[in-house]
Amino acid sequence: MSKVGKKPVDIPAGVTPQIAGQKVTVKGPKGELFFVVPDDVAVTLEGNQVTVNPRVMTKQARSSWGMSRAIINNIAVGVSKGFEKKLEITGVGYKAAAQGKSPNLSLGYSHDVIYDVPAGITITTPKPTEIIVSGIDRQKVGQVAAEIRAYRSPEPFKGKGVKYEGEFIFRKEGKKK
Repeated sequence: MSKVGKKPVDIPAGVTPQIAGQKVTVKGPKGELFFVVPDDVAVTLEGNQVTVNPRVMTKQARSSWGMSRAIINNIAVGVSKGFEKKLEITGVGYKAAAQGKSPNLSLGYSHDVIYDVPAGITITTPKPTEIIVSGIDRQKVGQVAAEIRAYRSPEPFKGKGVKYEGEFIFRKEGKKK
């Protein structure tokens, strides 16, 4: 039995879910998102809660059960509050600047990196060493943050690079004579 799948999804105030077959559509103040639930899983709307149950107890159905519930919950939270990831830039001369919608990243290369922002995502740079990625789709926000971090991931000797806020970088000792 799935611990995550058993819990019903509480719908926040101001959010309206609709279920049409296997498609769950959620509208809220920040926008609208949908998710097509796998055929092994049944979705029902009861009051202000969405419940997810497997149709049969196969391994695939149980795997899809918890995943479907988690994605529906993320959609409900995303259209009401939204998600954000903060990135920190560490290193001499490393900085980010907003250039229109896309950030201009100076990360120690011979050229600046200009990241094309996908639709539905906003990137702000309150400080030259801080990047905030925000949007309503949790998967997309995490993917964009991971792509920006991948341009110059933190290295273990000096700790230079782009890291998530609060991420611990395990430091290594350098060469000895």
